[in-house]
Amino acid sequence: MINAFTAITRGTRWVYQPGLRRYIFFPIVVNFIVYAGLIRFVWQRFDGWLSYWMSLVPGWLEWLSWLIWPLFLISLVAVVFFSFTLVTHLIAAPFYGFLAAKVETRATGKAPIDDRGLIRTAVDTLKREVVKLGYILPRMLVLFVISWIPVLNLLAPFLWALFSAWVLAITYLDYPMDNNRVSFADMRSRLSARWWHSLSYGGLVMLLTLIPLANLFLLPGAVAGAVLMWDGHYR
Repeated sequence: MINAFTAITRGTRWVYQPGLRRYIFFPIVVNFIVYAGLIRFVWQRFDGWLSYWMSLVPGWLEWLSWLIWPLFLISLVAVVFFSFTLVTHLIAAPFYGFLAAKVETRATGKAPIDDRGLIRTAVDTLKREVVKLGYILPRMLVLFVISWIPVLNLLAPFLWALFSAWVLAITYLDYPMDNNRVSFADMRSRLSARWWHSLSYGGLVMLLTLIPLANLFLLPGAVAGAVLMWDGHYR
């Protein structure tokens, strides 16, 4: 059975082969623009945000400032991480969907069962991304609130990491599943049934996203790796 590391390693080799590179150029450019824009936006406003949030801390909790500051930083990094992930995948989703279909045909010898046309596939993929947002954003908001509740916020870093791995598993493994007409609810059910494979894969993708610049070129490999995971564990 293929594991997450092997899937992404093989997937990265697949996407840079002739005939597939055309499907990753646009997502890489989009990722770079969004990534650079978010980093600049946060860098320019970080001090102001930190001063504002620290001003909201009650006087009797000032002795916890040494803990509140890093929790704010962790929460901010989590929000930026999710913003980067959600925006880039919303824009690049149709291209990742086409890439996943091509990789599935080449790597597994099995074409996706999707019989939709090019335009219909692109439109349905964007609709699917909106459904994902409806699932992810409310849970993200709950976690952000928890990050500011005394005592509970001590669990926030662990909860953010776990949630990030789950979200990225949903994000990437959904490409081959959508191509094979697996509903969003069924997809989540399949991921839950094999939760270890799902979280290990999502966790590894999360680590890749944290590597500056290199992540832009590794994420298409994660799409191809998701195809291999789909074929090995979820089909």
